Amino acid sequence: MSLQVRTRWAERGLDVDLDLPAGRHAITGSNGAGKSSLLTVVAGLARPDESRVVLDGRPLDDLPPHRRRVVLMSQAGQLFPHLRVRDNVAFGPRSQGRGRRQSRAAADHWLEVVGMDDFAERRPSQLSGGQAARVALARALAAEPAALLLDEPLAALDVEATPAMRAVLSRVTHEREDLVVLLVTHDVLDVLTVADGPHDTLTVLGTQVEHGPVRRVLEHPRSDFTAGLAGLNLLRAEAVPGDGAVAGDLTIATGPHEVTGPCWVTFAPDAVSLHHDHPEGSPRNVWRARVSRVEAYAGRVRVWLDSPFAMSAEVTPAALTALPLRPGDPVWVSVKASQVRVHPAAVS
Repeated sequence: MSLQVRTRWAERGLDVDLDLPAGRHAITGSNGAGKSSLLTVVAGLARPDESRVVLDGRPLDDLPPHRRRVVLMSQAGQLFPHLRVRDNVAFGPRSQGRGRRQSRAAADHWLEVVGMDDFAERRPSQLSGGQAARVALARALAAEPAALLLDEPLAALDVEATPAMRAVLSRVTHEREDLVVLLVTHDVLDVLTVADGPHDTLTVLGTQVEHGPVRRVLEHPRSDFTAGLAGLNLLRAEAVPGDGAVAGDLTIATGPHEVTGPCWVTFAPDAVSLHHDHPEGSPRNVWRARVSRVEAYAGRVRVWLDSPFAMSAEVTPAALTALPLRPGDPVWVSVKASQVRVHPAAVS
């Protein structure tokens, strides 16, 4: 399974040429960069200046939306208010000609996958935002798409519901190895949690399109937007119950968490302190590091470090004057445990 998208839409500032294998592919960019427009082109809901969309060897440009085997799920979810949850999810199979019993069986399966089987008889008005998002995802998957288009599916959720839904997205999209998933998002944690497979990619739309493996795009940003997106320091690790994580031989003290197993450890560049000598005081994370590059922007200075893992620190020009640093210089790094966060990650 693969998806090729070549499209140009001058009014929306969209000019891309993508060849995407089965897997998860994050799409991001600044407001107005054409992220949602790209999804509507693939779904057959828009007519750009030029386009060629090929899914699993089938050209889609002359096919109506319902014959494309493409499902678009927006942040609103758009459940049918007059149907119960089970019938909402069974709508896709029914519209494809499957019988009532078979369609309801498919609905029950996907409701169980997203953890909503106990809510099958409820109306959408009786669901929370997070619950409705799970049902919308089940409905999208019950239609058995070859390509699943997710347009900021977590944007409308509250802070409490977002991590759980992010974990559900990761789990269910990894279960369908033959599925091409396009995920539009502004959140780097969505990218890292969902698009973390060996063939998954990140595309940053803008004046200069950036595309490639997720870590490569984030670690070598070519635009201010991507540099901002990659602003969080991140490390793949194994969570230690309570307040820690382990990455190889490195033990990391973190804030309290309830994560177990694979995780992403994150902390902001301005949480990193740099020292010539081993720091005294309370930081529980103290590492010996080496400077790889120093960049100034917007009145701040970003110091990139290549050990004990790739990370960056953000300091003021005055701080850099007091602590001159050049590529290759050794430095001590400290990060307070309270400023380190732990997020669940899919099993690789």
